[in-house]
Amino acid sequence: MVDGVVGTGGEPEASDSLRTFGAVVQALREHAGLSREEFGERVGLSRHTVASLELGRRMPDPRFAERAEGVLGNTGALARAAQHLTRPPGLAAWFRQWARLEASAITLYTYECRLVPGLLQTEAYARTLFTNQLPPLSDEQIEAQWLAREERQRLLTERPNTAFAFILEEHLFRRRTGGAEVTRELIEHVLAITQLRNVEVQIMPLLQASHAGLAGPMQLLETAENKWYAYCEGQRGGMLVTDSNEFSVLQKRYARMRSQALTLQDSVSLLRQLRGEL
Repeated sequence: MVDGVVGTGGEPEASDSLRTFGAVVQALREHAGLSREEFGERVGLSRHTVASLELGRRMPDPRFAERAEGVLGNTGALARAAQHLTRPPGLAAWFRQWARLEASAITLYTYECRLVPGLLQTEAYARTLFTNQLPPLSDEQIEAQWLAREERQRLLTERPNTAFAFILEEHLFRRRTGGAEVTRELIEHVLAITQLRNVEVQIMPLLQASHAGLAGPMQLLETAENKWYAYCEGQRGGMLVTDSNEFSVLQKRYARMRSQALTLQDSVSLLRQLRGEL
């Protein structure tokens, strides 16, 4: 038996506490006579990030309220409002069950043949995917989805004791989604991530006579209690796999793919070669 959560996607849920906090920031900023750009310069943020905070789309970093108070008159309003912030799910409903497991996993394996996984995407690459999504997304939906993805990417650096492994098809980079510049930036970003001690990236070569992953993408994770789960995603939703027999099949396939893909060193060399071709 396979237990699953299947849905139609949709934009991330909003957070009342974030919207309220953002409204307070905007009101105090406007009262101080500062534009978003001017305020951003004083607190070390871009105008775009300030806008995201004020619209309730971004979780402020822990020191934002302290920095902003000094710029906005030391009223104490931001510091008090920040105490009531709750982090929004920031993910489509059908993905949240997996995301909760992912956030505390000690091992996370990913095989992807459709697109570069969200944890490895650049903003330009992600926005290209969102812009080309059908049915079309609104600007607000695109912004919300990128902010949720950016937040999720912190897993790679904020969980240094979690082992991340990725097997990516070579054609994901040869397709040049978004154009040459977007692809070059993406490759450079992935190369930088390969320098993290807890991250391994392997490339499955374009010419491959035997391939254990032809049934599609998969993700496998291990919890702190050493329990394993898998997640498989399709066109309109995802399926969480909890049955040990089903998981065993996926685990065998992933293990075989690790032996079929290029070594870590050869994968880096290929990525550098692909970058040079752009």
